[in-house]
Amino acid sequence: MSYTASSEGPPSLGTTLKPLVFLAVAYALWRVYSKPRSKPSLRSVAILVLGDIGRSPRMMYHAESFANNKFQTYLIGYGGESFYLHAEWIGRSGEVLGCTGCLVPTYPARPTIVVMYSPVNTLLLGSKPIPSLLSMPRIQIMYLNEPPSHWRGFPFIIAGPLKVLHQVVDIFRKLLVDVPQSPEFILVQNPPSIPTLAIVWLVSKLRGCKVIIDWHNLGFSILALRLGEQHTFVKIAKWFESYFGQHAYAHLFVTNAMRDWLSREWNLQGHKVVLHDRPPARFHRASPSESHELFQHLLPNFSSTSLTTFLPTSKPPYSTPFTYIPPSGKPRPSSVATPDSEFHLDLSDYNPFAEHITMPQLRSDRTALLVSSTSWTPDEDFGMLLEALKTYERRARESENKDDEERLPKVLMAVTGKGPLRHRYMRDVERLQTGNGEGGEGAWRYVRCVSLWLEADDYPLLLGSADLGISLHSSSSALDLPMKVVDMFGCGLPVCALGFSCLDELVKDGVNGLVFHNAEQLATQLESLLRGFPSAPALASLRASFQRAAPAATVTAGARDWEWSTWAENWNHIMRPLLLHDVATEAAL
Repeated sequence: MSYTASSEGPPSLGTTLKPLVFLAVAYALWRVYSKPRSKPSLRSVAILVLGDIGRSPRMMYHAESFANNKFQTYLIGYGGESFYLHAEWIGRSGEVLGCTGCLVPTYPARPTIVVMYSPVNTLLLGSKPIPSLLSMPRIQIMYLNEPPSHWRGFPFIIAGPLKVLHQVVDIFRKLLVDVPQSPEFILVQNPPSIPTLAIVWLVSKLRGCKVIIDWHNLGFSILALRLGEQHTFVKIAKWFESYFGQHAYAHLFVTNAMRDWLSREWNLQGHKVVLHDRPPARFHRASPSESHELFQHLLPNFSSTSLTTFLPTSKPPYSTPFTYIPPSGKPRPSSVATPDSEFHLDLSDYNPFAEHITMPQLRSDRTALLVSSTSWTPDEDFGMLLEALKTYERRARESENKDDEERLPKVLMAVTGKGPLRHRYMRDVERLQTGNGEGGEGAWRYVRCVSLWLEADDYPLLLGSADLGISLHSSSSALDLPMKVVDMFGCGLPVCALGFSCLDELVKDGVNGLVFHNAEQLATQLESLLRGFPSAPALASLRASFQRAAPAATVTAGARDWEWSTWAENWNHIMRPLLLHDVATEAAL
């Protein structure tokens, strides 16, 4: 007699553990939910940002504003260590603008929370939070723990789920345990929506908090850039985002277009208000003294042969390629220096014991300084900027024999940020600058392009010292606005911006900037704005609009002025009635 082995063997370990894990989770939730809930602590908020605190300016500004309005503020997020982000995350509007402390370990200070998406697996280096967050007594920063470093060597199919599980558990612990009392509000940034929207939804049910979702963009639309709109994962992400994002105490939007679309398509429930991005007060037009100090600090970045032979000569500390200090006893008739011979003075012309100390001034022979911030990713077409610079170089050569008012100046294009495509494009730039590029037009004589990685304090100073900003941002959803343009406007810097559907909520074409749609249009705008530099009338007209801009609270329907304000002014105007409706009549907090 023969025997056949039974096909029904003992149950696998995984089959046995699944119901046990389910029961354990169900029991833990029952224990938490069955406890009598204490009333949320008034004037308290937990701000959740899934990423590096220092790379989410909008959420840091939120924390500062809450604290200034006497809210106990718990800021939850990652600190200053290096960490890996997979699949989707990279900051609000996608830019890495520049920071200090990128190689510094975690700060033993306090917390925040930020959510980020990135189109590639990326090692991101931590960035410092703004100094006020580390010194304000009402702000407590709670840093999320990094996954174990040895997980980075695992295959993504293993490391990915482990990191997500580690992250979910850590966020739950912060919101349910480490925050001592139930906060009145939980403010969460979107994207990312997975897993934060579901976690915040559950925590709000357990602790009785009011949820505020700050819609920066649509997470599924960012994922669709990589996978396509019909991909299964994109459809799942869209359902998840719409389901868990539908109900909240309040929804904040960065544009009117986003508010209208989400209200219509996803039937959002709760208060719906638009809180446009605005820069903090430290973003301002730089004085000649501030510019002089900045360019002295940045001189090592201009030390290559390609730049030293292109930029005007300088003798630090008395002159830089863009500024100079007139010798004592030789006052200038205007704020802009005129005779080029003054930039070749001997150091003996400077008397440290002079009765009148002269201040730095702008050079009349300076190069026009253009600035762009980019994450060097495929969603920003840096190739379009290169094509525009090629055209500008050709037209500048054609203008060589024209009068000063018609001649085009030399241009230094400074590009801030880091990203995966940086080295590829900078190689293309080097070939064009040395004459080894396609077309055989020879080395560039009127254009140079330099890539910079700036300290946090230097970034607004560079914007405030520049002559024109360039934005290549194209929105994945066509519903958000580029933060880089907000920063530029905060520094009184006009922009040329790539157009998309809702850009007119920020850039008023012909008022505070110009809108282009291709490289040819951008080249034509550069030509028209820079002609006759440094006394370029078209550029001066755009810059003058920042003096006419009106605060949000004073703009009336049909008014010619465009609305502008600082972050604090805008936040108080929009958020205080939403958060403090019960004390709205108080004259002061």
